Amino acid sequence: MNSYHLAQVNIAKGLAPLGDLVMQDFINNVDRINAVADNSHGFVWRFKDEDKDEALSIFKEENLLVNISVWENLEALFNYIYNSNHIEVFKRKKEWFNKVQMKHMAFWYVPVGYKPTLEDAKIRLDYLNSHGETPYAFTFKSKFTVIDSINYKTP
Repeated sequence: MNSYHLAQVNIAKGLAPLGDLVMQDFINNVDRINAVADNSHGFVWRFKDEDKDEALSIFKEENLLVNISVWENLEALFNYIYNSNHIEVFKRKKEWFNKVQMKHMAFWYVPVGYKPTLEDAKIRLDYLNSHGETPYAFTFKSKFTVIDSINYKTP
């Protein structure tokens, strides 16, 4: 089953627009944290097109940051989030972001080489929020496998 990787999307609603002073320290850390991801074991790809107009047209939300990435597996993503320098910025999220009322992170499996789009990400988040955790869209709580995902039939 090495022909699949794990895709993830997470969204965050900024307390203010990115240009606002409130968001400055977050912005100052973005390149450094992206470099940590890029150099993490198991990292494959991340969405770099930071066109907020495109994200706004798909997610229909002001001050929303959308992060999409692909990892070799769930363990690699977990290690990046919780066992790297990413954790120091992650712990400060309340300084820059409002609590999102819906599930803000979703995982799913993609064929090796596939680069998820903003539309893909929106579909998976919407599905997770409508149907709960399934092999089609899940979080660290469920830890579905590639086999689970392949065998799952969406309603």
